[in-house]
Amino acid sequence: MKINIGIENIQTFKSKLFQWLASQYDPQRPICYLDNNQHDSKLYPQSQGYECLLALDALAAIEVLKNATNNLEQLRRFANKQQGKWIFGSLSYDFKNDLERLRSKNEDYIQWALFHFFVPKTLFLLDKKGNLQIESTAGESKHLYDTISHIDGDSRPDWVHRKVGLKAKLQPSTYMQNVRKIKDHIIAGDLYEMNYCQEFYAPNVKIYPFQLFPKLNRMTRAPFAAFYHWNQHFLLCGSPERFLKKEGQQLTAQPIKGTTKRGKNTEEDKKRSQTLSNSLKDRAENVMIVDLMRNDLAKICETGSIKVPELFGIYPFAQVFQMISTVEGTVKKELDWVDILAHSFPMGSMTGTPKIMSMQLIEQYEVSKRGLYSGSVGYIQPNGNFDFNVIIRSILYNAFHKYLSVMVGGAIVYDSVPEQEYEECLMKIQGILETLSN
Repeated sequence: MKINIGIENIQTFKSKLFQWLASQYDPQRPICYLDNNQHDSKLYPQSQGYECLLALDALAAIEVLKNATNNLEQLRRFANKQQGKWIFGSLSYDFKNDLERLRSKNEDYIQWALFHFFVPKTLFLLDKKGNLQIESTAGESKHLYDTISHIDGDSRPDWVHRKVGLKAKLQPSTYMQNVRKIKDHIIAGDLYEMNYCQEFYAPNVKIYPFQLFPKLNRMTRAPFAAFYHWNQHFLLCGSPERFLKKEGQQLTAQPIKGTTKRGKNTEEDKKRSQTLSNSLKDRAENVMIVDLMRNDLAKICETGSIKVPELFGIYPFAQVFQMISTVEGTVKKELDWVDILAHSFPMGSMTGTPKIMSMQLIEQYEVSKRGLYSGSVGYIQPNGNFDFNVIIRSILYNAFHKYLSVMVGGAIVYDSVPEQEYEECLMKIQGILETLSN
């Protein structure tokens, strides 16, 4: 059953919707909640103008836990069988091992699936104008809306959040020493740029994801925020970055490279954004990834269709400014969403260039398996359009093992300063640190 309703106060409804979602929690039911946080579509275009999407429970699903030779074919069969339906899902970074001759030997305590996709039983679609569509296979769409609309939007779950302190897997001195080694690879000509990440973690900790995510979301107000639950695994994501969008035959990638923190006032904001815009180092990082994305899209797009409509755009977010570029191309008509993702994943902004060498060195210098971090969450529409984010600025939590993970990194280039790279990592996760400590 499907119903359409007009929503007057979008933010209030979203708050009530998430409170209702918390009351429906079942460890066996998948959840994918995506929030654009009312970002201006003219500044940061969102596919189809959706403000919020919620997919709950599964009519059909596929999950793969280990790398194998037939994983891509399994995903393709699932996609073909579910054509014409809404599909939501996630891709872990280590799916790269199914796409290239690569391996991952580092420890993995979150243990997220390599990929997980599902067709929801219940679907909420809220657009920028407040038009709400609810689809439910149980025929209870009107009842769901009535239940949610009567929730007290000011109430909060009666949970006690204990402060969570994070430990670093790497000492700052080790991280900075590895940055110097990566720079030696750049000097030797092995690569031009590499995204180097580290993990902060908390073992044996109990958190309440349904309580923490609204706090993180209010603090970061990110355009690609996501709450994802699968089999006692949780993603709480405050990502500002789009990986790849398909709308009709147009593909759009919007890689981020270049970060600086917000100022204390309007004047300081203006100075910081201008400094980022003029930074030769950040421009070098950004343009190399733009070239990498142009190369990835060229494999799957019509010849001569690749364009860069915006280079080095500076965008304000709650706590940082980001340098974002946009790459577009016209995808070949014979390719479906599985083909497109397989030829472009993982995203260049989280690997480096050249891509294969960067991924090999990532495994050499990082000590934690990335798993879902620097992977992607998104959706595929019945008409084949899709939108996927880049999983950064996120909390990952395994409720069974009570293990919490926060990973963060940055692009290492020839003129990177190790101390500044470490400070940038801390700046990027400041919102998460504050969420966990308050």
